[in-house]
Amino acid sequence: MRSIARGLGLGSAAMALTAFTALAWPGAADAAPAGTASLYAPSALVLSVTAGEDADAGTVLRAVTLVCAPTPGGTHPDPAAACAELRANSPELDALATPAPGTACTREWNPMTVTADGVWEGRRMSYAYTFGNPCGLDHATGALFGF
Repeated sequence: MRSIARGLGLGSAAMALTAFTALAWPGAADAAPAGTASLYAPSALVLSVTAGEDADAGTVLRAVTLVCAPTPGGTHPDPAAACAELRANSPELDALATPAPGTACTREWNPMTVTADGVWEGRRMSYAYTFGNPCGLDHATGALFGF
């Protein structure tokens, strides 16, 4: 009799543990099939402007955050336009950093470096571009670095 009660007790404990695991384990009971994509891939960047030709050794003058998914946001002054430019030009952002045609700047060497670091559409992104002087930065064609 004792072995029957003990067997029932162990069986009940095993069933309770299975039920608890199915209910309490995050995603265990309703796990998505392998290979399905989430609603959006993460896209969040830190953009900065640094005085100097090396972003690591220069002085950061200003920086903003840019979040593009699920909706544009962050501290960037125009996140919707910046996100649209990223979608159109990523992963090669040099087109956004080049000065507008017809821009007249002096040829002084006073380098300014812009950076974009973070995650873009689920992939790590690290971008840097050095302008010869602040005039080139001020006349860049894109809204991405216009902060």
